[in-house]
Amino acid sequence: MSGHRPREAAFTPPSEGRPALSRRPWTGSIGDAEAMRALGAALAGRAEPGDILCLFGDLGAGKTQLAKGFGAGLGVAETINSPSFVLMAEYAGRLPLFHVDLYRLVDGVDALAVGLLDDRQADGITIIEWAERLGSGLPASRLDIRIDGSGDEPRVVTISATDERLERYLEAAR
Repeated sequence: MSGHRPREAAFTPPSEGRPALSRRPWTGSIGDAEAMRALGAALAGRAEPGDILCLFGDLGAGKTQLAKGFGAGLGVAETINSPSFVLMAEYAGRLPLFHVDLYRLVDGVDALAVGLLDDRQADGITIIEWAERLGSGLPASRLDIRIDGSGDEPRVVTISATDERLERYLEAAR
């Protein structure tokens, strides 16, 4: 992809309570919103039913831009916006896309209790913005995408697979 130059990050052991990463994460620099959407589209090319992508980053880091690109890569025709007020938006594409935004929640325990993540998502892809709000409720098998930076600065994106099955996304980012 143009606009960023990937580089390998040093492996950091997972913190307590997190599943072990299946291999070293991919880390790259993303220069602007267009490049963030291009990364999302590249990742979508590797999407398979049941995948869960957890997005971490400050307000304005580019989580929704990545989700927009991912949706475009799945062939979603609708405009993808942050579903902050409805918690989850569903889109039709090559695979159904479930876009979850936990920004307005203090923690995701209540969201899990009322079935925000359910069996419907097994047939599609689930992207969770503000995934850290799930705390110990984070799915064990997931792709973690951490975005550091905001404003006009380039972002540092780190993609980690907690399951060997999801390592295909690391190859797509290269």
